[in-house]
Amino acid sequence: MKRLNKILISGGGTGGHIFPALSIAREVVRRYPGAEVLFVGALDRMEMQKIPAAGFEIEGLWISGINRKRVLSNLLFPAKLISSLWKARRIIKRFNPAVVVGTGGFASGPTLYMASLMGIPTLIQEQNSYPGITNKLLSRRAARICVAYEGLGRFFPPEKIVLTGNPVRTDLLNLPSRVEALRHFAFPGTGKTLLILGGSLGAAAINRTVADQLDDILSLGVQVLWQTGKLYYERYKQFDSARVKVKPFIERMDAAYASADVIVSRAGAGTISELALAGKPVLFIPSPNVAEDHQRKNAESLVEKNAAGMLTENELDGFAGKLAELFDDEDKRRTWSKNISAFAKPDATRDIVNEIEKLTGK
Repeated sequence: MKRLNKILISGGGTGGHIFPALSIAREVVRRYPGAEVLFVGALDRMEMQKIPAAGFEIEGLWISGINRKRVLSNLLFPAKLISSLWKARRIIKRFNPAVVVGTGGFASGPTLYMASLMGIPTLIQEQNSYPGITNKLLSRRAARICVAYEGLGRFFPPEKIVLTGNPVRTDLLNLPSRVEALRHFAFPGTGKTLLILGGSLGAAAINRTVADQLDDILSLGVQVLWQTGKLYYERYKQFDSARVKVKPFIERMDAAYASADVIVSRAGAGTISELALAGKPVLFIPSPNVAEDHQRKNAESLVEKNAAGMLTENELDGFAGKLAELFDDEDKRRTWSKNISAFAKPDATRDIVNEIEKLTGK
């Protein structure tokens, strides 16, 4: 097996693609001090700031996805695709990586496609239970596909699939005590706690529902840790009180998970991987505004195993009632906690880099 001196990673658009990419990069550098890691992202997307802030170099492609609502905005797509393919080829030829890894996002398509044409082994890290069309197409030429869910052989060549799970933050591997976590958020007591998450930017439907039904929620005798997201904090900060902690963003997610008796969350793949490690009962409210409706499919894969519950945004009128049922049913909470824990893959990053290492010997 050759030393892994150079690796190129493409992933971005959302934190769900960026975080796994960074986790993989850090593990490569940990194993091979001095190894060169280069990222390829999409211009004007969040990876162009997040990756340099993490200490890695990145180059941007002029690429975006198909907009299903604003059809006229797609007129430039052919030009963007051709430009990105050629720039990806130049980057790969100049950098000459041993392996190219894609974690999803607009730039992954042209980057992995050109790498495969140039004879460089490629690895796809698929986070979701239902892959998008780009990864389905790329899988035909990929050398390895690391997945987080079983049953993806219906989308990808089965002989290329390795079940590794999704990378998670290392601070989530050892959660603090519940008492310590509640103290961190300055809750007045140790009563039952509801954690509400809508992603780093926030979820309009979840925030609106919590605000409208907050009195009914508090009547359950619970205290609430509510992450509104940065876009919505100013609108909802008025609800902050001794029993309701309203945050634009939660830095200490380890403490947030440790404090919670019940969690309400979107169903992004990275979030689900974290929640499986936390092993807490979860009520998912999937975002309907994602490609291939993959959040709903992610959540359904857990609901089918009696590992979580789910409400769609069309069912949010019954939100407080659903919470009341869950807080009253200790057996259900215990079952969901046990079953979601079975999905935890704490060694995902290590196992993915193991697969990358194997490709360097080919």
